[in-house]
Amino acid sequence: MADATHPAPRRRGLFRRIDKAWALFAAVLAGVAIFAPAEVWPSILSMLDNLGSTAIFIAIAVLMIAYLRATGAETVVGKAFQGRESRMIVLAALVGGLAPFCSCEVIPFVAALLAMGTPLSAVMAFWLSSPIMDPAMFVITSGALGVDFAIGKTVAAVGFGLFGGFSVMALSGTALFADPLRAGSVKSCGCSGSDPFRGTAVWTFWKHADRLKSFRDTAVENALFLLKWLALAYLVEAVMVRFVPAEWIATTLGGDGLRPIFLGALVGGPAYLNGYAAVPLVQGLIGQGMSQGAAMAFMMAGSVSCIPAAIAVWALVKPRVFAAYVAFGFTGSLIAGLVWAAYAA
Repeated sequence: MADATHPAPRRRGLFRRIDKAWALFAAVLAGVAIFAPAEVWPSILSMLDNLGSTAIFIAIAVLMIAYLRATGAETVVGKAFQGRESRMIVLAALVGGLAPFCSCEVIPFVAALLAMGTPLSAVMAFWLSSPIMDPAMFVITSGALGVDFAIGKTVAAVGFGLFGGFSVMALSGTALFADPLRAGSVKSCGCSGSDPFRGTAVWTFWKHADRLKSFRDTAVENALFLLKWLALAYLVEAVMVRFVPAEWIATTLGGDGLRPIFLGALVGGPAYLNGYAAVPLVQGLIGQGMSQGAAMAFMMAGSVSCIPAAIAVWALVKPRVFAAYVAFGFTGSLIAGLVWAAYAA
């Protein structure tokens, strides 16, 4: 009799190997081809036009990420978690927005911090600010939404960290934040073989063959990463502009007051998969009538609760601490949206 136990594992392995971004890209394009075939080519042209207009910003972002990785700049981050607790919170919030970490690299870094006895308040400050902004994200955001928006998002990222960090510090004696770490937390990831607490940054990396190779590999990896997510985002933007009535966006997420900002923060979490892809989506939504305050709330809430960042937190801490993380993110998003709305008015 034939062995029927192998096809299912093979199918699961094939599913894991499929790139979800490109699969979703193909699904969106297929949907347009089925329901509105005349819009396929205009949508592709719109996507390519947008990619071309942001190519310089993508290139700068890719080179910046590769430089930070090749130099080992992440080793500098560990110095923020030393000294008095209040000092650690401030430095963690400031450094978090500039740290050249991918989401899974945060897992071993934070696990090591908690295992070493670093206060949860400082870790929370870093956790909240880190996924919101980094140098490459700043460049991409500036190119699509303007320098003012990028600066505002950076300031909000630091504010997120300070808000969460000092809130945890004030509540550190309660049961909510007692014994926060899960048993058997992840200790390493496949993104980097270096220990973030050891070594020194080598700014002239091109003098070392291994670091030069790291620069090339990281540049190619991140160029492909940004290309697929931005291509998907610009395709979705093109489809959204053609099929989602601007009046609906303007009515739901436009105007003044708390309602559009609240909805932006509420929708931002579950709708947000990738920080880079969110930029052109928000650009399209603003063009359709989304308010500035709702746009800022959407991006802030999405950064904190996006899948990679949320998994990094969930993997390490107990559910009650994760719930506090999400609550800080939502509350901070509302505050950031209100402040930005007042500034942009």
